[in-house]
Amino acid sequence: MLSMAADCAAWLIANPVEAEDLRESFVSGEEDNGGHLLSNKNIHEINGNWLSSSSNGIHEARLKAKAKRRLRKNSSRDSGRGDSLSDNGDVARGTLAAPTSPKSKLLDRRSRLGKGRGLPKKGGAGGKGVWGRSGEVYEPEQVDEKDPNYDEAQENCVYETVVPPLDERDFEKTVTPIVQEYFEHGDTNEVAELLAELNLGPMRSEVPTLAVSMALEAKASQRELTSRLLADLCGPILSYRDMENSFDKLLRELPDLVLDTPGASQFVGQFIARAVSDRILSKSYIESYKGRVDCKHTRAALDRAAVLLKMSLGGLRIDNHWGTGGGQRPVTQLVKEMNLLLKEYILSGDTKEAERCLRELEVPHFHHEFVYEAIVMVLESKGMKTFNMVLQLLKSLSASSIITVDQMRRGYERVYMDIAEINIDVPRAYFILEQIVDKSFSMDIIGVTIRDLCPCRGRKRFVSEGDGGVVKMESY
Repeated sequence: MLSMAADCAAWLIANPVEAEDLRESFVSGEEDNGGHLLSNKNIHEINGNWLSSSSNGIHEARLKAKAKRRLRKNSSRDSGRGDSLSDNGDVARGTLAAPTSPKSKLLDRRSRLGKGRGLPKKGGAGGKGVWGRSGEVYEPEQVDEKDPNYDEAQENCVYETVVPPLDERDFEKTVTPIVQEYFEHGDTNEVAELLAELNLGPMRSEVPTLAVSMALEAKASQRELTSRLLADLCGPILSYRDMENSFDKLLRELPDLVLDTPGASQFVGQFIARAVSDRILSKSYIESYKGRVDCKHTRAALDRAAVLLKMSLGGLRIDNHWGTGGGQRPVTQLVKEMNLLLKEYILSGDTKEAERCLRELEVPHFHHEFVYEAIVMVLESKGMKTFNMVLQLLKSLSASSIITVDQMRRGYERVYMDIAEINIDVPRAYFILEQIVDKSFSMDIIGVTIRDLCPCRGRKRFVSEGDGGVVKMESY
């Protein structure tokens, strides 16, 4: 009983207002309900039980504390459902209050682990894909001199990307694809950019050696591209000393190069002459070898270079003595070279030489022009010599597949389209064309489809008297 009195006194000290209200409610309740007030004012009768005012206050305090605990538990479990505490301490449900701030767990940015001070993670700038607060400007980070890992020598350091130098084993694997691609596109600037990204180091002088070695086994147009590449690389990428070292190595390796390419001595001599003409080798380079050469292949290369340089002094240009690939030459120049090839063939009659010259033009996509020029030459010629020789050449080129079926067909169709204009200068053009087409079909140069497309010139004839003497047009 003493402990209950002590608890009641403590609660009254903590809640004086509520205790006063409670005391007043007890007095009014007794008067209304007809309760009996004893001489001792601290004793009341409630529901047939005699209780002191101190024990009654403790009972009310326990009820309110229990209601508050229930409310606190429900609010943490069902946040935002609008649970509230009524005036008598009961939990009132069903009243949904409009949220004034995003305090639900869906939008809660506070840690779910229950740690910390309950502040948003990273100041509200956290989460996946978040770069920081909106409008935040990052400034250079200041170095903390009090940091245990601080090193004063690191403040003046300059960091650069270091590319290790290429060794002999990796050099050929890296540079060979670059040269092969250059033979396809012919852009020296791209090669210079790719080589500038590499740390060639001591292998710098090996670039011309590798390029020339690959060009020896390539076409004439690709050897011309190699000469241009050496001229453009000398200065920005390679030095004059690197060029001299490269050609010195080529002359030393000539006995091995001749085994793979029989004409390597002549080709290297032409490369040397072109390099001297392009001023990437000194004029005294050839003279420096006089009296010091024992290899016959090296001597042949130097003699070839000396002869070409003497010819250039007499007016012969060696800027393009290798020739240019068909894809890089203008159409007018190709047409002139094809006409010259046909004229030389009519004079010599050498079919193999004509085939070789046509291959060296390197224009398989333009062979229909050769067929066109050959047929026009027959139409404009007199006699059967040119007629038979041209058909024999077309037969040989078709059998060896130098001129494909498609190119042959396009050449004949072009003649069919222009025969009306050709007939103005050559009155018998239609008649000669019919003979060429029939002979070509009999020699299996063309097929029946191309033969049937051959145009025929209309002729005038008088019909019987029953037609009134009207002149009609008729085809062969």
